[in-house]
Amino acid sequence: MLVPAVAAARAAWLRAELERHNHAYYDLDAPTIPDAEYDQLFRELQGLEADHPDLLTVDSPTQRVGGVPLKEFPPRQHGVPMLSLNNAFATEEVEAFDKRVRDGLETIAEIDYAVEPKFDGLAISLTYENGVFTCGATRGDGVTGEEVTPNLRTLRGIPLRLKGAGWPALIEVRGEVLMFKADFAQLNARQRERGDKEFANPRNAAAGSLRQLDSKITAGRPLSFFAYGVGAGADSLAVRTHGEMMNLLATWGFPVAEERRVVAGARGLLGYFVDIGVKRPALPYDIDGVVYKVNRLDWQARLGFVSRAPRFAIAHKFPAEEALTEVLGIDVQVGRTGAITPVARLKPVFVGGVTVTNATLHNEDEVRRKDVRVGDTVIVRRAGDVIPEVVAIVADKRPTRDLFGGEPLHPAFELPKVCPECGSAVARGEDEAIARCTGGLYCPAQRKQALWHFAARRAMDIEGLGDKLVDQLVDAGLVHTPADLYGLTVDTLAGLDRMGEKSAQNLVVAIASSRQTTLGRFIFGLGIRNVGEATARDLAKHFGGLDALLAADAASLQTVPDVGPVVAASIAAFFGEAHNREVIDGLRRAGVCWPEGEPATAGPQLLAGQTLVLTGTLPTLKRDDAKAMIEAAGGKVAGSVSKKTNYVVAGEEAGSKLEKAIELGITVIDEAELLKLLEKEVQ
Repeated sequence: MLVPAVAAARAAWLRAELERHNHAYYDLDAPTIPDAEYDQLFRELQGLEADHPDLLTVDSPTQRVGGVPLKEFPPRQHGVPMLSLNNAFATEEVEAFDKRVRDGLETIAEIDYAVEPKFDGLAISLTYENGVFTCGATRGDGVTGEEVTPNLRTLRGIPLRLKGAGWPALIEVRGEVLMFKADFAQLNARQRERGDKEFANPRNAAAGSLRQLDSKITAGRPLSFFAYGVGAGADSLAVRTHGEMMNLLATWGFPVAEERRVVAGARGLLGYFVDIGVKRPALPYDIDGVVYKVNRLDWQARLGFVSRAPRFAIAHKFPAEEALTEVLGIDVQVGRTGAITPVARLKPVFVGGVTVTNATLHNEDEVRRKDVRVGDTVIVRRAGDVIPEVVAIVADKRPTRDLFGGEPLHPAFELPKVCPECGSAVARGEDEAIARCTGGLYCPAQRKQALWHFAARRAMDIEGLGDKLVDQLVDAGLVHTPADLYGLTVDTLAGLDRMGEKSAQNLVVAIASSRQTTLGRFIFGLGIRNVGEATARDLAKHFGGLDALLAADAASLQTVPDVGPVVAASIAAFFGEAHNREVIDGLRRAGVCWPEGEPATAGPQLLAGQTLVLTGTLPTLKRDDAKAMIEAAGGKVAGSVSKKTNYVVAGEEAGSKLEKAIELGITVIDEAELLKLLEKEVQ
């Protein structure tokens, strides 16, 4: 046991640290340390206060929950305090909890426990008066929360009026607002599309979405809700157990966890923990543990509460999916599309059930925003099969040039100017977050993607050359660039897996046939960044031949319709790489040709000068087919909605683009109306 003076100093430091981290986690939705490290600090303070009761203060983090309400939201006092749960991390701690429960109830018999997943979201309380939802609030400090009723009304999982019967005149339903994994991925995809900042994880996304001053923003976010208990009004319910209470909430229209059960004794608790741990990766939402509650409500009342948590319940947490480690170096990886991704080489650390030695830093902007440097201590997160990522640095632990602070010991990260795989230039487009290697036809990292795109139906149209066969050809070292395809023989192909002589003959014929093509198809097949089919056709029509295109500078390229500075820069960078020109020369030597100076024939330009945006799933048309039809009619298909958009073609599950169109007053049409514009009959 520490001497009183040392214990007092340590307790004061722990209280200050925990309050700082509480503020970051609850009020800013920006955690600064992993949950496991926070729990370690919290338990240390609990131990000090237990050993030295005179150190316990009314404002200690151990005596309250979370942070204070944000000033932007009106305060809401809970009818019954929203207490948090004590945590267990080891088998022995769960067994000790079960023993404390049996001792408190003065029984040696096995106890029935209600068990359920511990959601990783934001705890809220919903007040219903005479069956009607009247108020909703966050947990806040456990006694007073932030009222966010307008935002909660936008969640479809929260009933505005209770179903069935048996509800009292006033009741508080407790639960968790969260975001499903798939919804989180789609939300971040929309954020990227808009050029907005991505969310770090579903919990932060849910918290940030719920605490918006404008409920319209919340309504546009895919939030879900699960009920897990009752506050005020619980005493008037005609139920004897927590399990019965959950069933009753379900009949009233509340979503409840399907994985909930009732088990007997410590053995049942631990068995459930193992079972949920196995199912965890496949669950549609994130969980960070399981919750155990004494099932009988009268026994819950007998056991009562300690200062900040119930005696009848405990959270059994999974091993930490965040951990602290040191950055040993920062490398870059080249993806299939040429994307340059910074990767942190880490001092090995066990997190999320595996030993992690590398973690993604996403892109150059993220490295700079987080200011990750060699030698830094960082928080690393791993969830399920997700690639480990560096969440943040621990600034206090950054090595400096001297013991008393000053300049950082290591310089800020700089993205390499050339590709580490092939030596081609690395370029980053205007308003793009990702830098890319420009050696698309030559770069080994992009080889499979380049070949697959080159052979695609809308490019060189080599029937039978699918992605699996491309994988075999590259892995066997038979093909390095698209030009090598034209040297393949029947004997070589027939020796590949699942390629008989007949299939090999058919593929050789298809490759030979592709030698006769159009300049537009050839340009598109090169896979130039930002150059789609329509732009490729425009380039072919404008320049008439490949040599003229190769000689064009950025200014000349911008004289082509719809080719702006960004596209022109991509084209110039691609043709400026000697590696790419070598591959193009190889293709021409292999006999790939097209009619020079003959513009591609076009049908009626019914959509000339019109810009359309496609969103959602169309009933019969594939996205590529609809795009091709629009471009063939002279129209342009854009990736985002703006004031220049003429039509938005919306299908099922249309998302933010449809919302943007309605906001800007853009005409929204469906597939049938698109076909009418194209003067085609609906089949």
